[in-house]
Amino acid sequence: MEATGTDEVEKIKSKFMSAWHNMKYSWVLKTKTYFSRNSPVFLLGKCYHFKTDESGELSTDGSNFDKINTEISGNVEEFRKDFISRIWLTYREEFPQIKGSALTTDCGWGCTLRTGQMLLAQGLMLHFLGRAWVWPDALDIDSSDSESWTAHTVKKLTASFEASLTAEREPKILSNHHQGTLKRNCDDSEMRNEVYHRKIISWFGDSPLAAFGLHQLIEYGKKSGKIAGDWYGPAVVAHILRKAVEEARDPELQGVTVYVAQDCTVYSSDVIDRQCSFMDSGKADTKAVIILVPVRLGGERTNTDYLEFVKGILSLEYCVGIIGGKPKQSYYFAGFQDDSLIYMDPHYCQSFVDVSIKDFPLESFHCPSPKKMSFKKMDPSCTVGFYCRTVQDFEKASEEITKMLKSSSKEKYPLFTFVKGHSRDYDFASSPLHEENDLFSEDEKKRLKRFSTEEFVLL
Repeated sequence: MEATGTDEVEKIKSKFMSAWHNMKYSWVLKTKTYFSRNSPVFLLGKCYHFKTDESGELSTDGSNFDKINTEISGNVEEFRKDFISRIWLTYREEFPQIKGSALTTDCGWGCTLRTGQMLLAQGLMLHFLGRAWVWPDALDIDSSDSESWTAHTVKKLTASFEASLTAEREPKILSNHHQGTLKRNCDDSEMRNEVYHRKIISWFGDSPLAAFGLHQLIEYGKKSGKIAGDWYGPAVVAHILRKAVEEARDPELQGVTVYVAQDCTVYSSDVIDRQCSFMDSGKADTKAVIILVPVRLGGERTNTDYLEFVKGILSLEYCVGIIGGKPKQSYYFAGFQDDSLIYMDPHYCQSFVDVSIKDFPLESFHCPSPKKMSFKKMDPSCTVGFYCRTVQDFEKASEEITKMLKSSSKEKYPLFTFVKGHSRDYDFASSPLHEENDLFSEDEKKRLKRFSTEEFVLL
């Protein structure tokens, strides 16, 4: 009885946490984001120009398209379509209970895991769909969605609170906007892309079987001393993502690997070894690699000298974003304009979606509006990510990034470096590609513990 009572308290507590976060962040989601007409906008390596003869600001929700010419309007729509097509992963509630806890929501503590998921999702989108792909239904998620979210949230929270008092399951309130689904005449390429679009999202579903779902990530995090409900830092999440990809059993994922830089150093031979490692399918092809580099952009606060470095990273076509944020709030940074970063916010708590059913709804996995934040507000600890399809792509990327690091660094030493050879050549313990008895080596455990307690401010 005592355990049951504790579980009920935890459930009611989680509902209040969901209510608080939704009330707080729904207003943020409703707020329009304005972009300057006179400065280029970068989104994961793509550049968009909204320039006109008039000065001023432009909203990306389409509310003032009539005030600008057709050419610029088209460019704004292309940007919106590109942004909305990125996969948005947020707090969820009422998902299957997390093993070893009474938690059925990650509201209030899972934001860095969510931003890590978004970065990995972008890497997988580059791998399976390519950077040019956009979701055909992207512009169907229009401003009416974001405008109605606050009212929808109030209804949802009222129903949730009443259900918690009567011990009933929270009733589902569905948006009328997406009741019907348009039938499209798709060619083979579009059909293939939609299959992969859904498959990628399903890998991040909130169920114990999803390869990169919250439940699996938490299991891997336990090996570094983390449990459900803990704060996770961007460096710890980088290692968790690496292990999740390494352990994934889906045949489609055997052609992808993840490398995490050691002490701000990328060892080229270690990366190439991962790319050339034996594939379970028996193919001789090399693997694509997602490179994750945990870095620190200053001491207690972010050093503004690193602004050009961050801009440079987000300008690269093979960039998959940055796991970062403000202190105690993790965001997924995907672009910038002037000195402001463009991000997706995971803090909006949405209802659980069962991704195992056919034609599950996609709308809640795509953010209808970008948000901006001044670079000065950025927490100094973050993890940057890159995607390289082949060994040649990696070699080209390492050269380009090295030049960019040198040109953007005002300090004697760059934020991170690429060096030839293996980590073992420099007297560092080399992380094995596969370990049967333990998911993390002793060396990795020590590094993760140091990341989470000393060098990195937890987000």
